[in-house]
Amino acid sequence: MSENFQVDLQGIVDLLSNHLYSSPRVYLRELLQNAVDAITARQAVDPQAPQRIDVRTADDRLSISDTGIGLRPDEVRELLATIGRSSKRDEIGFARTEFLGQFGIGLLSAFMVADEIEVVTQPAGGPATHWIGTADGRYTITEASSKAEQGTTVTLKARRGAEQWYKKATVVELIRLFGALLPIEITVDDDRVTDGKAPWEAANQRAELVGYAQDKLGFTPFDVIHLNNPAAGLTGVAFVLPFAANPAERATHRVYLKRMLLAENVEGLLPDWAFFVRAVINTSELRPTASREALFDDGSLEATRDALGAQLRGWLVRLGNTDPAKLDKFLRIHQLGVKALALHDDDMLRLVHRWLRFETNHGRMTTAELQERGSEIRYVATVEEFRQLAAVAAAQQITVVNGGYTYDSELLERLPEVIPDLVTTRFDPTELSTSFDSLDPETELRLRPFVQLAQDALDSVGCEVVVRAFEPAGLPALYLVDRSAQFASELRATKDRADALWSEVLGALDTHDDSRPQLVLNYRSPLVRRMVSLDDRELTQLAVEGLYGHALMLGYHPISPADSALVNRSFLGLLDQAVPTQEDPTR
Repeated sequence: MSENFQVDLQGIVDLLSNHLYSSPRVYLRELLQNAVDAITARQAVDPQAPQRIDVRTADDRLSISDTGIGLRPDEVRELLATIGRSSKRDEIGFARTEFLGQFGIGLLSAFMVADEIEVVTQPAGGPATHWIGTADGRYTITEASSKAEQGTTVTLKARRGAEQWYKKATVVELIRLFGALLPIEITVDDDRVTDGKAPWEAANQRAELVGYAQDKLGFTPFDVIHLNNPAAGLTGVAFVLPFAANPAERATHRVYLKRMLLAENVEGLLPDWAFFVRAVINTSELRPTASREALFDDGSLEATRDALGAQLRGWLVRLGNTDPAKLDKFLRIHQLGVKALALHDDDMLRLVHRWLRFETNHGRMTTAELQERGSEIRYVATVEEFRQLAAVAAAQQITVVNGGYTYDSELLERLPEVIPDLVTTRFDPTELSTSFDSLDPETELRLRPFVQLAQDALDSVGCEVVVRAFEPAGLPALYLVDRSAQFASELRATKDRADALWSEVLGALDTHDDSRPQLVLNYRSPLVRRMVSLDDRELTQLAVEGLYGHALMLGYHPISPADSALVNRSFLGLLDQAVPTQEDPTR
């Protein structure tokens, strides 16, 4: 007797292949899933029953046989020919949580690669049933000759163009992908292809896990963290990446549901800050989405995410307490990502702040080491500022942190939020002059004519000349500019280049700050002492202009056209003084 499906089969197949599943390869997962559910159902009533799945391949056919519970004729009609009616499925027993399938569409996914599906099923103590469904929307149900063994055999006939999904190598690969952890013997053409062991269940776990990561994930892990959450029926491992990862990209993980692979790229299993690990887990309680390729984001998943995050934090804390060198190596690998998340995640910042490393003018230091030097951390916001000040500040025993690298300034500003009594302040270059030694009154009086001459030389570039004594003595001059003067200078330069409208707008922002940059001449420098004693007015000014240009370049300061002209004049003038004039021998 021929009957019609109660839905548009072609529409359902289009929905499955183009909108629900990511690839036709899931057809084999769905067939395995149905077979496992049938075996599980039989085990519930007969624990001694065999647990076996046999797969046979041919050029355009594939069959999968299980030793499961089998279906009676009325159950065949309910489960194989009606989509969306779950009441009868529940009565049969396939809605219990120990079963994999929950959506009643597993077998129909095979129509993505098959034109015809044939099912022969043998229940205990009843007749066998023969069901044939075709892709044009028809099916037939007839009584079949009794099978020698209780169970079900599903046979697919390939649709044109889908023959590659039936090749033995492809079938074996897919079974190993989806069913590697299933505790059931699975054979393909009499060759056993799975052993049902999870890598974290092996006797030599460490070696097995490292080998698994190398084979399946493509890297040798920095470390392996065991994960366990009984509330979600979850066990597994997190592999710490041995290379830097982008924290902006969501990490994906390999998730098994009741030991069947759900997906290789599941998002949301771990907190966003755990970007540095890739997890492989098996769960029995978390809910899959309808496509069975992701986890349903509900309260259970959120609680699991928090629990696993706590275990990863525990790993970091243990490393800090028992193996600081390894933690330091970890942070060197994942420094940028850890800092990025610590900047926005209070928990992450509290977790790692002690071990964050920053460049200072006394070498690289952790936050803890900086705290040992005092309750205040001083930093500059740009690499250029650090280059300008590092050596001189170090000579004055002032520790300055280079906050010019990505996230460092922002993190330094946030540290007081998680470290009681800590103060972080941005270091102003002009603060250095307060730590320099002033000259005695007699020396200052004697140097007044020289300072005035030097000031006359630099008035054209708006720089103030002062003389102080500081270390190192090998540095003859230092160019200092405070932030307000720098802002005012940049604002005026931009206003000069802007059109009339924007020039007026920028002019309203100009505070007319009269502070000027300083060229601080070092009286401890032998070169400066020789300059002070020069009798030649022109040579003295050229030397001051030369030191001005040297200080600009040494401090990586921007050079304006006026600066460039002054430095060029000084260079040529000093060359002219150094090279004696000779008479032309041709005259």
